[in-house]
Amino acid sequence: MISRVRLAVIAAAVLAATPLVAAAQEGWTTGDPVLRAIWSEGMERSRLEPMAQALMDSIGPRLTGSPGQRAAHEWAAAQFRGWGIEARNETYGSWVGWRRGTAHVDLVQPRVRSLEARLLAWSPGTADAVTAEVVAIPELADTAAARRWLGTVRGKFVLGAAEPVTCRPVENWQKWAQPQMLGRLAQDVARADSSWRRRLSRLRVQPNELEMLLTRSGAAGVVTSEWTGGWGTQRVHDALGLPLPVLDVTCEDYGLLHRLASRNQGPEIRVNSQAEFTGAAPAMNTVATIPGRALRNEYVVLSAHFDSWDAASGATDNGTGTLVMMEAARILRAVYPNPKRTIVVGLWGGEEQGLNGSRAFAEDNPEIVSGMQALLNQDTGTGRIDRISLQGFTEAEPFFRRWLSRVPPMLADSIKLDAPGLPSAGSSDHSSFVCRGAPGFWLLSTSWDYGTYTWHTDRDTYDKIVFSDLRRNAVLLAMLAYQAAEDERIPRTQRTEFPPNVAGQPGSWPACRPAQRSLN
Repeated sequence: MISRVRLAVIAAAVLAATPLVAAAQEGWTTGDPVLRAIWSEGMERSRLEPMAQALMDSIGPRLTGSPGQRAAHEWAAAQFRGWGIEARNETYGSWVGWRRGTAHVDLVQPRVRSLEARLLAWSPGTADAVTAEVVAIPELADTAAARRWLGTVRGKFVLGAAEPVTCRPVENWQKWAQPQMLGRLAQDVARADSSWRRRLSRLRVQPNELEMLLTRSGAAGVVTSEWTGGWGTQRVHDALGLPLPVLDVTCEDYGLLHRLASRNQGPEIRVNSQAEFTGAAPAMNTVATIPGRALRNEYVVLSAHFDSWDAASGATDNGTGTLVMMEAARILRAVYPNPKRTIVVGLWGGEEQGLNGSRAFAEDNPEIVSGMQALLNQDTGTGRIDRISLQGFTEAEPFFRRWLSRVPPMLADSIKLDAPGLPSAGSSDHSSFVCRGAPGFWLLSTSWDYGTYTWHTDRDTYDKIVFSDLRRNAVLLAMLAYQAAEDERIPRTQRTEFPPNVAGQPGSWPACRPAQRSLN
């Protein structure tokens, strides 16, 4: 428990390091009344906190095809309409409908302990509580031995990942270990990886084929673990298309099970994990529009993906990007209700399954692609925006430098332009438009340990949001969108150099292939 004294110390340290918001207006280089009104609206009347609490806590995760995904899109459209912004939910296809239930996984032999575990998304649950032995894949002499071993796994839970060498974060070792200990750790990790690959090679499977092999062999389920390298965090993705339960267990509990099983100490677990397949479910985007007063057929697009994985609530991937775009639209509607160009907000579905929502929108709305002035996309967590990739558009840099020169230094001074950048830089929803020649730009954020602790993990929750950075981002996005709506047209001149894996042709990018609109 954190004591009140400890909380007070933390709060005092944070306040001491935080400049007053009012001081941020010092150094403005413009008296533009719209920019100043955007600042006041976003900093003094922000709606980010209540929106975030409703979305992350009450609605929760937004897995494609889940009831939560549909509820979230309905909530977002209602928010826009409440601000006087036209909004609709556009169905672009369907996906596997799936609803997560409760999960209880307990070690019952050789001792009793409740384990931290959950089903992977789209995995079937257990009909009732199932108690079964847990076994590890042994060292196998040859493929014949592998076949014999597979004949023994029926009705058992099989450990589907290597034994972890450590569950301490790397920075712990770097801070406290002696140099020779670090060398030994690296050797141990390499040996564990080599041993795991050798075991899979005896089974003649790749890592992504193991679960299907165990399904055919009659296993009761698979227990796996994909540690992120941070305290208590797990990468949690999917087990789509498998008929047996696949359980993800934390590094610490997985290590316990693996040590018991590999030493023949008879571990058994009791699993009661509920899930329901609900049939084909609509896959959709939420699209909101503020019509332009003069150039209605030219567009500034605020872009973020709305779907998430569902082991947590999708707070920083990409709830924060979504909220920034919604808040920027709210601010613009309040202080700039009649933009010169049409402003569109796209909250895309199916990004985690291959940019499907934004790809479908680009396919279905060629007039918006051809009329696009700028698309501003964010999908890198809760931190303040500190870099903008211009995605190979060689004449975009003067526009961004001009726009950034007119916003408060608090927002602009730490931003670096990746100019002109490469068209294929990054893989997020901007790519669906960039590969079609439309000027889409990627706004990247400071880390806040996004890759270790929140991206695709079971810890991506409301409490990880840094609202001071989100307020800055929303104000910045509104200011950029306003200036893009009023400025001259950005030329579409684009670099033609592509990395080798793109094979030199924009049309070969995954983002430019037809969207996967269903699994049929």
